[in-house]
Amino acid sequence: MGFFSAVRKIFGASDTAPTGAQAAAAPEHAGGAAADSMGDDELVLALRGAEPKLSAWLDVALQGVSEAGDLLWRRLAFLLKALETPDEEAQAFADDFRNWLARMDYRYLEDFRSELQYRLALALDMEDEEDERDRLFLKLNEGLARTRAQFGKGLNALLAGHSSLSPQFWEEMEELFIMADMGAEPALDLVKKLRERAGTEGVSSPAELLPVLQDEVERLFRAPRRISAVNPPEVVLMVGVNGVGKTTTIAKLAYRARMQGKRVLIAAADTFRAAAVEQLQVWAERVGADFHAKGTGADPAAVAYEAVEKAVAGGYDLLFVDTAGRLHTKHNLMEELHKIRNVIARKHPGAPHRSILVIDATTGQNALQQTKMFKETSGVDEVILTKLDGTAKGGVALAVAAGFDLPITYVGLGEKMEDLRPFDAHDFARALLGREAG
Repeated sequence: MGFFSAVRKIFGASDTAPTGAQAAAAPEHAGGAAADSMGDDELVLALRGAEPKLSAWLDVALQGVSEAGDLLWRRLAFLLKALETPDEEAQAFADDFRNWLARMDYRYLEDFRSELQYRLALALDMEDEEDERDRLFLKLNEGLARTRAQFGKGLNALLAGHSSLSPQFWEEMEELFIMADMGAEPALDLVKKLRERAGTEGVSSPAELLPVLQDEVERLFRAPRRISAVNPPEVVLMVGVNGVGKTTTIAKLAYRARMQGKRVLIAAADTFRAAAVEQLQVWAERVGADFHAKGTGADPAAVAYEAVEKAVAGGYDLLFVDTAGRLHTKHNLMEELHKIRNVIARKHPGAPHRSILVIDATTGQNALQQTKMFKETSGVDEVILTKLDGTAKGGVALAVAAGFDLPITYVGLGEKMEDLRPFDAHDFARALLGREAG
């Protein structure tokens, strides 16, 4: 259900209380039953009168709710009914969220409100609505604070220190980009494009160059279009060195897919570390995905083969295959990845449908070396950049996009499930350059 469809559902909502499965989705809870200060008619009127966006509707639904209890489940059921969510889907959503609260031992609204909104945005296909975009921009803006403090400070000084686009200005801009972990070659190329556009468009001062710079930064992230259709189940191969956050990234991707109603299987083909298998299994359980493993020391290709077999036979929508993350300089690791890809393709033609490289933004230039090696030896379709919220080296995103013609599809902006967000070039450019959302 899209945003405008959801708006129509709210404004055309029935003035009746939840029935059927919605009522069943509101069982007794350990948190106790709070008195409901709003009747059904009043709640409908409040929803109709609210600003047409998910956060505003959720504010209405959660009025008077302070903890996970009967009132929360009744209000959530009412909101889902107002959005004409099918009974079965509404109950599944409520049950899944209630189980998650129990696993996380969350009781009070302040602990889980943002998580609830994130889940609703995914489940109702409303993540692209303006309010969610604003939340993402704010998170991205916060995440790039350290990068912006370093890069932005230098950029502001550069713009303020020159009255014209002199040769010295362009030289200092090249140095600024290189120091921001963009790399020498991409930095030189970007400055070359800026100089050409400045001449063509009649830009004569540093202040006038800023919008052009933002536009060129956005252009860096425009990767070639590719076929997204797959023969289900979709098989996704996850690669990257140890320590980049690959395991938690898999969990977050699986979580997103689960919230969108997909059946997800996670396979542990990193069989060299017992801790890796155990950690992945814990995450699979937390996000509600199924798990396949053969134990430490098993042949990774055999694990992948059996996982694909299980995914096909079981009617899964999505299979994530985790792989070993030993040093990318190891020849045997790359040979192993080739073997995994080959056995997957034999079992399920067209698979793996995507190979995702996970890199750590805090490693700067090392991330570029990893990208180069994995792309050349094992094939990479897209990149996920993690730990962007804890680094002053966010400029590495520019280097990856400029140097390897690979799309950055998601960025990690924190530890929570909701902190893995789709990458948006426009928002990234604005956040990096310290410009307002819009």
